[in-house]
Amino acid sequence: MSVLLMLCVVLSALVTPGQGARRWEPCTDLRPLDILAEAVSAHGAAGGIRVTQAHGVQGLQLSAAAPHAVSFPASRIFVRCDLFPEEFSIVITLKVPTLPPKKNEYLFTVLAEEPGALLLGLRYSPTRLHFLFLSQDTAGAWQTRVTFRSPALMDGQWHTLVLAVSEGSFSLTTDCGRPVDIMADVPFPAGLSVRGARFFIGSRKRTKGLFTGLVRQLVLLPGSDATPRLCPCPRAELAALSIPPVLQGIPGKPEDNEVLKYPYETDVKVTLGSRPPCTKREDAQFWFDASRKGLFLCVGSEWVSVLAAREKLDYVEEQQSLLTTSETLGLEVFAIPEAGLFVAAANRKATSAIYKWTDGKFSSYQNIRTHQAQSWRHFTIGKKVFLAVANFEPNEKGQEFSVIYKWSQRKLRFTPYQRVPTHSARDWEAFEVAGEHFLAVANHREGDNHNIDSVIYKWNPRTRLFEANQTIATSGAYDWEFFTVGPYSFLVVANAFNGTSTKLHSHLYVWLLGSFRLFQAFLTFGAADWEVFHIGERVFLAVANSHSYDVETRAHNDSYVINSVIYELNVTAQTFVKFQEIPTCSALDWEFFSVGEDYFLVVANSFDGNTFSVNSIIYRWQGYEGFVAVHSLPTFGCRDWEAFRTAAGSYLVYSSAKEPRSRVLKLRTG
Repeated sequence: MSVLLMLCVVLSALVTPGQGARRWEPCTDLRPLDILAEAVSAHGAAGGIRVTQAHGVQGLQLSAAAPHAVSFPASRIFVRCDLFPEEFSIVITLKVPTLPPKKNEYLFTVLAEEPGALLLGLRYSPTRLHFLFLSQDTAGAWQTRVTFRSPALMDGQWHTLVLAVSEGSFSLTTDCGRPVDIMADVPFPAGLSVRGARFFIGSRKRTKGLFTGLVRQLVLLPGSDATPRLCPCPRAELAALSIPPVLQGIPGKPEDNEVLKYPYETDVKVTLGSRPPCTKREDAQFWFDASRKGLFLCVGSEWVSVLAAREKLDYVEEQQSLLTTSETLGLEVFAIPEAGLFVAAANRKATSAIYKWTDGKFSSYQNIRTHQAQSWRHFTIGKKVFLAVANFEPNEKGQEFSVIYKWSQRKLRFTPYQRVPTHSARDWEAFEVAGEHFLAVANHREGDNHNIDSVIYKWNPRTRLFEANQTIATSGAYDWEFFTVGPYSFLVVANAFNGTSTKLHSHLYVWLLGSFRLFQAFLTFGAADWEVFHIGERVFLAVANSHSYDVETRAHNDSYVINSVIYELNVTAQTFVKFQEIPTCSALDWEFFSVGEDYFLVVANSFDGNTFSVNSIIYRWQGYEGFVAVHSLPTFGCRDWEAFRTAAGSYLVYSSAKEPRSRVLKLRTG
């Protein structure tokens, strides 16, 4: 037998069924693979993902979610092997926002496990749509980009795109229109491995380039062009190949323009009154909130706003003048399940008080003996409810300590739980890191020495007590503020006085390897308070500067009129940078709150060098303008602000360090 004949026999055996041949199978099913459904729970959106309606159509808003939250391993759909199909199409239905020039947002990416290289992706800009993929040969690997002129996506409407890929041909069809074909010099690779890779929806695994629009459909169809399956279609902008279950539960009209085949209108029910439950029974039902003049739709387990009057702050009016036993240096508003809403007042004299919200006002509930209390801090550990007071002065026996109280379910009162040695304590801060609970005390001074250690205590589950865990050198410490940014935990202290000057650095610490380490220093002037807040994805820190004083210079009265500063986190530089300076009069506290879609800061102005009768100011966030003053509130020796909400509306309460009276203000909205 000749060599040629022998070769033919061997090849014939390989391809003949039933003769030991191995049947070829693709890496994925040759059917529509719903990428969006793989990344989002079928029971509803979570983790910052929101179901949002636009033009009567439901879509997912992903921009509030962490990039890694909307992802899944490629192995979930590549079940037979690790190669991306050589021919395929991608179908996406989306509504995109208007982007500034040179801004790009990712619709989806496939990233390698290490070192996070982009294997495949789709992104758009104001003028372009880019399809990206990894190419490689013997010379190495590089990223290839196939660019289509932007198909007029930023018109505020829904659009359905079909990207079809076949060897060196790339075709884009928008809303079943005429396809745009590109023959690229570099073909799509035949052996693109996705072993260990992940799909990321709306991102490239990082905050930069997050998709800020709405997405309704994202489907991969291996092996063929999806356009013939979708087109023609009466509503081409919403042509559907596969829609995630979370977006399928909304009843509506058929996708064609025929007369309604079923009595959809008879299924519509509207509930009036207070907020009803949103369960399977209420699914697709409406609730009209008469007080807010809003219409809401039950989707899954969440009420989604369909029509709502935009709530905005109109003016502020006094709700209650709350008489206290003495001047009040701090307030803490908190709620206890099944017990109600409370406010704890830290009074200068021997008795502090807790008040309960009843019939639209605070009423006396419990008195607690304190020693020139400066502040209260409410926190929970499991089901245990605690309240810690910062005592500034020693007791009658000269003992200096602060006290942690625990809520008694039997007595419905706070009872003493643990004494903690402190030195002229100004503030407590409670927080949790990696499942462990901590308390940080701001020790202001010991005798005449202001340069002393403040202490971080850690909860011991075995002894059920707080035990000293770390000491941090502080100078006249006035306030601690804890916050997190992504996986990182931070603690910032307000240093007010070092014995000779109020001009000194306050410090920000970051949690590393089991303790807090110095991260950044801020030049402050008698810092009395830090307030952290978020606006969208932006993180801000505001410091209340109270006094510019130096023993040598003997500053004049106008040293109380001084700028307080708002800092913003620069993620790229990994540091907080100065964002805005605001003139204040011996500021002692900042409080951040929101009304509807508006954000506000209120400052506690206490003294202008001549009088304690100074206005505290409410500032409103106005984007690139920063915070702008919108309301002046007459206050007397204002020391602390707290914002809270009840079923009846939104409120502010402030304490006075110069008179035995606190005031509750109601925010009127229009």
